[in-house]
Amino acid sequence: MDVSAALEQDFGLVSDLVRAHARQRPDAPALMQDDAVLSYGALDALMDRIAAGLLRDRAGLGATIAICAQSSIAYAATFLGALRGGVAVAPIAPSSSPDQIAAMVADSGAILFFLDASVHDALAAAGVEVAIPRVALDGSDAGTPFDVWLAPEGTRFDPPAVDASAPFNIIYSSGTTGTPKGIVHSHFMRWQHVRRARHMGYGPGAVTMLSTPLYSNTTLVSFFPTMAGGGGAVLMKKFDAVRFLELSQRHRATHAMLVPVQYQRIMDVPTFDDFDLSSYQMKFCTSAPFSAALKADILKRWPGGLIEFYGMTEGGGSCSLAAHEFPDKLHTVGKPFEGHDVRIIGEDGKEASPGAIGEIVGRSAAMMNGYLNLPDKTADSYWYDGDNNRFMKTGDVGRFDEDGFLQLMDRKKDMIISGGFNIYPSDLEIAINQHEAVRESAVVGVSSKKWGETPVAFVVLQPGASAAPDAVKDWANARLGKTQRLADVVIVEALPRSHIGKVLKRDLRDGYRGDVA
Repeated sequence: MDVSAALEQDFGLVSDLVRAHARQRPDAPALMQDDAVLSYGALDALMDRIAAGLLRDRAGLGATIAICAQSSIAYAATFLGALRGGVAVAPIAPSSSPDQIAAMVADSGAILFFLDASVHDALAAAGVEVAIPRVALDGSDAGTPFDVWLAPEGTRFDPPAVDASAPFNIIYSSGTTGTPKGIVHSHFMRWQHVRRARHMGYGPGAVTMLSTPLYSNTTLVSFFPTMAGGGGAVLMKKFDAVRFLELSQRHRATHAMLVPVQYQRIMDVPTFDDFDLSSYQMKFCTSAPFSAALKADILKRWPGGLIEFYGMTEGGGSCSLAAHEFPDKLHTVGKPFEGHDVRIIGEDGKEASPGAIGEIVGRSAAMMNGYLNLPDKTADSYWYDGDNNRFMKTGDVGRFDEDGFLQLMDRKKDMIISGGFNIYPSDLEIAINQHEAVRESAVVGVSSKKWGETPVAFVVLQPGASAAPDAVKDWANARLGKTQRLADVVIVEALPRSHIGKVLKRDLRDGYRGDVA
């Protein structure tokens, strides 16, 4: 198979490309973790044994398995092996509560549950049972040990024909209460992600650092292009900034996908400039707001390009900003990808005029099949234009500037309506963060008898800095508009974040115990 030619086709299978690389370059490293290295030849053989094992256990074409474990070579191989067998994967966050884990496994319809000892222990401590066969990826007594479960060594598997619309994976949204929604991606949608990345250097010489978990769509957007291109993926069980830099230098990394909080921690390492990062060709960022100041620091001190992605796990319209090409647009998330239609709609549900602020909607070839078992929520996620074209609603508020670059304002649900005025927390956060003692901030709206809602800021100070809450509030209010003024400032040690670095504003809002008018 000519991999380059295959990537130009409208549809193909990632697992077929792995097999092609295995035949052409069997000794090339595919997966690396700590001192372990799995070559493409060994990975291809392992994927066959996994696919055959799934079929033996009645998890064949059209079935689903669930995986809940820390990132590992066995995890990555199981994901790829399931795809070879036409089996969808539901990767579940181990950080979820035991009840949520059990609910997501049940919701996915999984036939087998792949886990590790830490997940087993958490479920057992909570008295929660997942009543399907288990396989322990780490070889522990959490289930049948992975090496025992596998089909016999030397087993070859003839892949079935997989339809483009067939489920590839079910990604559960990062809800903080209740059971997250299962987002169903098709093989066609993932193929679009792989094709989109083919001009970003994910070739046989690529070495990609994967420091976010394999259950995160953020990681998968980089993992599958790496495998499709024949590069090597370096897996980290847990992110550590210094360890990331050490591994980057050791493996001569060329690519990395990181979330903003990880970039900040890496750039804050006192010895950052002592590491040899000259091998880097491209770095990526997504999933959370990425400050212009942080982008500028990365461009100045870290070799290679920097691309920010903006989009949804559900798909729709996505944008990208090549920060190294547009240093004057670092406050934006770039322009829509080729073939992506991104628009702004007003509160009346109609397309807004150029330059106006409104909700972002988008459409492309890469759109989810829907939310699993939730037809009403799926229908509610769509917006249709005058030609009945289907768009995904993002829930984000933004506007296009005069050059066609998209500027994010806030999540629609986080917008504050105070005294009838719309207040965008991001505007206030930008002002607060200019205070010399402030490292970062998050603004939320809290209930107010006088205004309906009023803004409150949660502030993290710079290391070693000190500042009184009222002093920060007065300083910021002197620079904000009359309708934007803060009612309160709370100094906190850290902002609560999800596993991909998003600030959990709901937690801040719900935990606020101050008294505002």
